Amino acid sequence: MSMSGDSQEPRNEQSQAPLIEHLIELRSRLIKSVVVILVIFLGLYAFANDIYSFVAEPLMALLPEGSQMIATEVASPFLAPFKLTLVVAVFIAIPFVLHQAWAFVAPGLYDNEKALAIPILASSVVLFYAGAAFAYYIVFPLLFAFFTQTGPENVAVMTDINQYLNFVLKLFFAFGVAFEIPIATFLLILSGATTVESLSQKRPYIILGCFVVGMLLTPPDVISQSLLAIPMYLLYEVGLLFGRLVRKRKAKAEAEEQESQ
Repeated sequence: MSMSGDSQEPRNEQSQAPLIEHLIELRSRLIKSVVVILVIFLGLYAFANDIYSFVAEPLMALLPEGSQMIATEVASPFLAPFKLTLVVAVFIAIPFVLHQAWAFVAPGLYDNEKALAIPILASSVVLFYAGAAFAYYIVFPLLFAFFTQTGPENVAVMTDINQYLNFVLKLFFAFGVAFEIPIATFLLILSGATTVESLSQKRPYIILGCFVVGMLLTPPDVISQSLLAIPMYLLYEVGLLFGRLVRKRKAKAEAEEQESQ
């Protein structure tokens, strides 16, 4: 009995050792990511007010001359730029954070999975940045022009800086995530969870779903909902296109392999 018990203890220790090593590595990579975010934040904090002014420019450019934002809370003039700078630091550090995540999971992947994962990660980062840029340069001017010009003439637009920040961060996130649709569509097709034909037949439901998501993630107006829903649908079609291309290449490779045999 004692011998069997002694033999089980080393086995348990051996099985726990890899888990502990993985947890230590995960903690190390999380700490590195947090440190990089903090370093970027500290470097940007001196420009916190400038960063906020840049983000507020799409609205301020449309307000009457001499207009300004207001702060309805005592700590808002400090907290709003602080919060925005922290978000920008995370935004800039996304490539490094994803690289740490990739370095953690890469040893457990096959070579073909590694070859596919790297372009997917890179394109995900680029698409998220593209979504945020689309929101800032295209959506914000149209949206704020609509909001500022449709109100009564005797109502002065004086937006609270904290409310404005929450509003634009929500839109940045919504458009950044929406621009990931081609990646999600491509992965669904590649994994075999669905097919190009099946997704093509569901276009009416996809269009409806895009407008429902636009309604939930944007302010309650038709313009902002459409500015999110229409790009979402177009990006969905881009995902289908890449799915077709990959399927054709895969079928061609399989046919060549069978001919060689």
